[in-house]
Amino acid sequence: MTDRELARALLSSMVRVRRMEEECAKLYGEAKIRGFLHLYVGEEAVAAGSLSVLGPDDAVVATYREHGHALLRGIPMDSIMAEMFGKQQGCSRGRGGSMHLFDAATRFYGGNAIVAGGLPLAVGLALADSMLHRNRVTACYFGDGAVAEGAFHESLNMAALWKLPVLFLCENNFYAMGTALNRAQSQTDLTAKASSYQVPSIAADGMDVIACRDAAQHGVDHIRGSGGPFFIEFRTYRFRAHSMFDPELYRDKAEVELWRKRDPIPAFTERWLRDGTLVADDIVTIEQAASREVEEAVAFAEAGTWENVEDLERDVLTPVVEPAR
Repeated sequence: MTDRELARALLSSMVRVRRMEEECAKLYGEAKIRGFLHLYVGEEAVAAGSLSVLGPDDAVVATYREHGHALLRGIPMDSIMAEMFGKQQGCSRGRGGSMHLFDAATRFYGGNAIVAGGLPLAVGLALADSMLHRNRVTACYFGDGAVAEGAFHESLNMAALWKLPVLFLCENNFYAMGTALNRAQSQTDLTAKASSYQVPSIAADGMDVIACRDAAQHGVDHIRGSGGPFFIEFRTYRFRAHSMFDPELYRDKAEVELWRKRDPIPAFTERWLRDGTLVADDIVTIEQAASREVEEAVAFAEAGTWENVEDLERDVLTPVVEPAR
């Protein structure tokens, strides 16, 4: 892949996620998307860079802020949008909604509403690959809040002991919901926590898509070559509130604006326009394609159908309770 092809691909990935998320915010205001909605605006460089180095046989486990990961992993935007509308044409048949996107074909294993809930799942997937001698990587995304959970420590410890092929990807946006990292954790260098379990770790600028890609490639190369897990702390920032229900009273507006000046999309665009790798027509083409994709995805979701009431108990397992003897 040439520098120009790579630049176009990475910029397109970030723009597609940004335009989809902006549209989701609008649709939420129109009550077409309901329930909880956690947007990825500002963090696009992490998903765009890191997912670009994974292979089709690798697995991805994400958090409740997973729309961007799902899209860039290969789940069609119309399927994602239909899921958020609650329509049965969605990737989880409308039963999961925003936080529970899933697609076996792309090996995208969620979407998980439980903080740190994906880490043990990633360890299990990696254990299966290890036992079956499959040269695969399981990429596990989680936020800085997950690092304070017991499941984080248990998962890193087990992955290290058993030398499991897990790529632990921490999206550190410095706020676990409304709690600043330095108010909740005494050690704010999250790579130090991974290193305490003998897991090789690095930190990367999560607002620079090339830095994210390079860091992820380093981690993948380590896992495929040396074996065992690898940890990356992406230092990034969400421009929007934690969720659409969040009044966002815990962050200073000046802080948000300071981070907005590091927006990964214009920063990347200006850099590659300046050196001639991209030209103005590239930007126009990418923006137009993203706008069309969003428009078509919304139309698909609007035209989708609700699941029949008679089908609601399908795939629901009812426990069999034996009578007392």
